[in-house]
Amino acid sequence: MINVVTGFGAEVGEPLVTHPLTRHVCFTGSTRTGAHLYSLAARDIKRVNLELGGKSPNIIFDDADLDNAVRGVVGGIYGAPGQTCIAGSRLLVHRSIQAPFLEKLMAFTRQARVGDPRNPATCIGPIANQMQYDRILQYIDIARQEGAELLMGGKRPEAAECRDGYFIGPTLYTGVNNGMRIAQEEIFGPVLAAIPFDEPEEAIAIANDSEFGLAAGIWTSNMRLALKTSEQLEAGSVWINTYRDISYTTPFGGYKKSGIGRENGVAGIYEYLQTKAVWISTADEIENPFVIG
Repeated sequence: MINVVTGFGAEVGEPLVTHPLTRHVCFTGSTRTGAHLYSLAARDIKRVNLELGGKSPNIIFDDADLDNAVRGVVGGIYGAPGQTCIAGSRLLVHRSIQAPFLEKLMAFTRQARVGDPRNPATCIGPIANQMQYDRILQYIDIARQEGAELLMGGKRPEAAECRDGYFIGPTLYTGVNNGMRIAQEEIFGPVLAAIPFDEPEEAIAIANDSEFGLAAGIWTSNMRLALKTSEQLEAGSVWINTYRDISYTTPFGGYKKSGIGRENGVAGIYEYLQTKAVWISTADEIENPFVIG
C-alpha cells in the first residue's frame, strides 16, 4: 500500500520520521534537510536512506571528442535547467583545449530556446519557484564578487516569452578556482563553473575536493585513463563519454554528504531487507555445557 501525504516538513515530514511505527526513512532532497531527518531518525535507531545534494564534475581531457563532450556537458547542467541533484555544475577542462571547448559550448548552448515548457520547441524551461530563482541570482552576484568571469547568461533571457516567470539564461563562468563558493556550494540552477587543469592527477584532486560525491563525468578516448580516473573519483555514479544515463537496474547514491545507501538495482532492494542468521542443530544429544572438552 502506498499513501501520499502532502504538507510542509514540520507538519508532515517530522511526524512521519519520528513516529514509533516508522522503521525505515528514505529521503531525497537537500543535504541540510537530510542531515536534520537523519538526526531525528537516530533517536530511535531507524534505518535511513538519503539521496542528497551534489556538485558534480565533468572532466574533459585533451583527447576527448569535443562535440560529444559539449552535448554531454550542456545536457548535464542546462537540462531541467540545472535543477537536478546530478547536475554537472563543475566543468574541469584540460588547459590546452579550454578556449576552443568553451567556444564550442557557448555556440551550441545559444541554439537552445529558453521559454514556456509547454511549448514543444522549448529546450530550457523556468526555475521551479520564486525562492529558488532568488537564490540562483544571489549566487550569480556571489560569483561576480569572487572575481569569476561571466562568459554567458547570468540574467533573464531577452526573449518576449521570458519577460514574466522565473527564467534565467544558461550561465557560464571562467576564471574560477575550486575554492570559490560557486565551485563548492550546490546552486541547483543553470550555472556552470569552468576550472582548468593540466594533469590527470590534478583533475582528480579538484573533482574530489568537495563535500559532495554524487556523480562525475569523464570525457576521453583513452579507456585506460578513463577507468583509472573512475576508480579514484569519490562519486556514486561515474559516466564515461556520456552523462545522466540512469536505469532502475543500476545502483544510485552518493559518497560523503551526497547521501547514505543506494536506490535502484539489487543494491537498492537490499537496503530494505534485514540479514538474519538461523542456527539448526541435528545432534541427537546436546553437549553438557558444564563439561569442558
